[in-house]
Amino acid sequence: MGKWHKVFVTDAPIRAEIVKGVLEEKGIAAVILNKKDPVYKIHGNIEVMVVREDAVRALNIIDHEISF
Repeated sequence: MGKWHKVFVTDAPIRAEIVKGVLEEKGIAAVILNKKDPVYKIHGNIEVMVVREDAVRALNIIDHEISF
């Protein structure tokens, strides 16, 4: 497995979960990296990461198949 690549950034945890779920339904392994401050929960972002080999496919899915 290659290195992880960021394909989506948000401040809303539910959006990250939706993106992760859609990618996994399409056969792409995805993880959520929460960079929000654990005390205040207002600073920082939540990132969805995939392996580098799946990044282009994941970005296409996010751009064309997911809308909020």
